Amino acid sequence: MKRKLQPITLALLIFVLAACKNMQSTSRSFDAPNKGANAISLDYENEISNLISKLTLEEKVGMLHGNSKFTTAGVKRLGIPELTMTDGPLGIREEISRDTWKPRGWTNDFATFYPAGGAIAATWNPDMAYLFGQSIGAEARDRNKDVLLAPAFNIIRTPLGGRTYEYFTEDPFLNKKLAVPYVIGVQENDVSACIKHYAVNNQETNRGTVDVIVDERTLREVYLPAFHDAVVEGKASSIMGAYNKFRGDYLNENNYLLKDILKGEWNFKGVVISDWNAVHSTARSLKNGLDIEMGTEVDFEDYYFAKPLIAAVRNNEVAESEVDESVRRVLRVMYTIKSIDSTSRKLGSRNTATHLADAYNIASEAVVLLKNEKQLLPLNLKGIKKLGIIGANATRKYGLGGFGAGVKTKTEITPLEALKAKIPSHIEIKYAEGYKEKYFSDEEVKQNQGKKTVNQLDENLLAEAKKLAKESDVVLIFAGSNRDYESEAADRADLELPFGQVELIKAIKEVNPKTIAVFIAGAPYDLNEVNSEISTLVWSWFNGSEGGNALADVLLGNVNPSGKLPWTMPKRIEDSPAHATNSFPGTDKVEYKEGILVGYRWFDAKNIEPLYPFGYGLSYTTFNVKNVQVNKKNNYNANDTLEVSLDVQNTGSKSGKEVIQLYLSKPDSKIQRSVKELKGFKKVFVKADSSERITINIPIKEFAYYNVSKSEWEVESGEYIIHIGNSSRNIFQTITITVE
Repeated sequence: MKRKLQPITLALLIFVLAACKNMQSTSRSFDAPNKGANAISLDYENEISNLISKLTLEEKVGMLHGNSKFTTAGVKRLGIPELTMTDGPLGIREEISRDTWKPRGWTNDFATFYPAGGAIAATWNPDMAYLFGQSIGAEARDRNKDVLLAPAFNIIRTPLGGRTYEYFTEDPFLNKKLAVPYVIGVQENDVSACIKHYAVNNQETNRGTVDVIVDERTLREVYLPAFHDAVVEGKASSIMGAYNKFRGDYLNENNYLLKDILKGEWNFKGVVISDWNAVHSTARSLKNGLDIEMGTEVDFEDYYFAKPLIAAVRNNEVAESEVDESVRRVLRVMYTIKSIDSTSRKLGSRNTATHLADAYNIASEAVVLLKNEKQLLPLNLKGIKKLGIIGANATRKYGLGGFGAGVKTKTEITPLEALKAKIPSHIEIKYAEGYKEKYFSDEEVKQNQGKKTVNQLDENLLAEAKKLAKESDVVLIFAGSNRDYESEAADRADLELPFGQVELIKAIKEVNPKTIAVFIAGAPYDLNEVNSEISTLVWSWFNGSEGGNALADVLLGNVNPSGKLPWTMPKRIEDSPAHATNSFPGTDKVEYKEGILVGYRWFDAKNIEPLYPFGYGLSYTTFNVKNVQVNKKNNYNANDTLEVSLDVQNTGSKSGKEVIQLYLSKPDSKIQRSVKELKGFKKVFVKADSSERITINIPIKEFAYYNVSKSEWEVESGEYIIHIGNSSRNIFQTITITVE
């Protein structure tokens, strides 16, 4: 007998059919023939020139700076509308007042809450990134937004980063393979994807002033690849300049990054938009590549690109032709997304069953099974009469919170709600809060650090939780973090789990060995004590409107977990490269002393054992690799493609998905290289006691390093080793090939 259907359950039924249909309809890869069909259009250059010739200087300048918090001015007499923008990493932001940050209070600006960037990366599935882009792009169109300020995919250099939850990964290859389909999906909706934050914006501490020093090879191989591919392959039509400096110059007036690389080498024809309040000059910024200034706290007409720009033109500090070039780029984007002639522009949709299904499908592929030593998962309901649910994260919601933009959503299912809806009514489910989310006052926190948590447990809450645990057959503890503790504008002070959770988990396990710890968070934490005490660990994310349903389905075995960590979980913060080199967070400057050895590359090079490695994630079944073949062993050249074919064998009794990962090493390299680096991967569904043959293609050009002396990419000749595994530390097999 099931529990009586509650409204949550009825809503679930509505989107289940959409989810099933959605999983079929999104099976195509982003490499489908329409790839790049949403490129910046150059078909309207004559029309644009004609419009520019009719614009006054004041009208031109009005198009280059904010005239509200999220728009730039249009020119009504010429049929040019405002350019409208919206925050979007988690979903379309509620409508903000034009001249303050206060919500407008509308009743029609609800949106789907999508899984955070870390969750997208944990799927290790470009099709999920594409699905995300398609879905959120449709919601942006439905809200009549021209520019979606997403995706955000800065490299995760430190586990303490305040925006780690929002970014994708520590690895440049995985980063670009997710960024490109996301951008394509968004822009298929006649919406511009504004990729961010360009570039080397890898910390929140002193983000508005810090000068980032990175050597050229590291810049090219680690921090720029995703931006390059999002522009060149994904055809992103807008890009956001970051807050920080790079080699002495603020990003929004950085000639090298904006003019030489972005608009020069990459031939970017779109528009460069500043981050909010990230502009520091007028003539210098315009001349060096910035097109639109957004977000200062002064009057809109006092922006650097407002009255001061008009004055700069009239004083001959800036040529009007330079203003025209930026206006041309704005109009080019507007024609591309059909905002000027909108008769053929695509219609959007929002808050639909299909979009909830999209959020569910992404979330369900993102959950990572870290540990299952005693096979407590999936839950065996036949042996459970009473299930104890402990921890504030069982009931917490994540759509809003923190400094950054959130989502006003009608639907956000918590884990407790989902479990109650899905578990038969004869099983008693009881909840205890376990811990309180408490923080020290801002005055007690050091400058540039995030919130400092109170880690003393409430004795009454602890006693209540222990009593429930003792009475229960199985206990699920929902711990981790939230979007107040992990937030834009501040990095965390350390890896410590907040709110006394370690003490709570240990106390609960002491009275009930059948305790399962479920973490909901966006960044690595110190799980050493918990890992040694608890047999079963699950990792989930700020996983969107359907995060609770997705997590419950994994716990109950309705979904076989297939998520993989997109970053390394260290045992100690001192093991991570930015901290091992004492180069985080810096003061006025921060030098990336680890060079190319970011993330797992450092751990490999220094023989440091992580708590959980990059690419790691278990399943309720087991997999093996057999019959590995390559298209040839020798004589590859730089224009060839390595084809690795293999059988993925499911050796267990449950159907599931596995991510096969290919890492490259060059043992006799003449330069410093990583012990191994990711160069290919594929997620594949394999039925129980069956196998699937897959092929992973790696262009030999991916073997290249950046030769600084020649200012070009170069493929070394000689032997290369391909490591085939399902994490950076679990290698099934290696093969050796030769490149001429």
